[in-house]
Amino acid sequence: MEWIVLLVIAVLLAGGVVIYNRLVTHRNRVENGFAQIDVQLHRRHDLIPNLVETAKGYMQHERETLTAVIEARNQAVNGLKKAEQDPMDPDSMQALSQAEQGLSGALGRLFALSESYPDLKANENMMQLSEELTSTENRVAFARQGYNDAVMNYNTAREVFPNNLIASVFNFRRATPLEIDDPAKREAPTVSFT
Repeated sequence: MEWIVLLVIAVLLAGGVVIYNRLVTHRNRVENGFAQIDVQLHRRHDLIPNLVETAKGYMQHERETLTAVIEARNQAVNGLKKAEQDPMDPDSMQALSQAEQGLSGALGRLFALSESYPDLKANENMMQLSEELTSTENRVAFARQGYNDAVMNYNTAREVFPNNLIASVFNFRRATPLEIDDPAKREAPTVSFT
């Protein structure tokens, strides 16, 4: 009888170790996914001052827009620094999401306004920076998708039974996906046949 009890205890401990290791693996995938986003957001943030400097020479009457872009970039950089410290913190991920949405909006206004300046649109440096920024935006979206998939897998693994017992004992916190919505993408397109 003692051997059966010892065998049951050994099986439960082994199962607990396996579950714990799976949760650690999933958490590490979330952190790696965030690291991929981090690289691309740093690249994005580094491109913006060059873009603004290029635009300054042509858009002298649009200081307000240029200032808004720089302020939004600075808020995004600060949000990223906070999220880098603990990618599992839902508050820092929410702050990063909001800062990145604000930056996307400010950049959208800058690009819309730049349409009024044909010399700026034709500037080779501006075209190259715009293309690099677009490419980086695509990389951010791809990295964010990978991160959000890792978050979903981690959260699922931590919530199912019996994993939820191990997760609560060892304080595996819920991860928060990174949402960077572009409000323009949510608007219905306007079609006109005039």
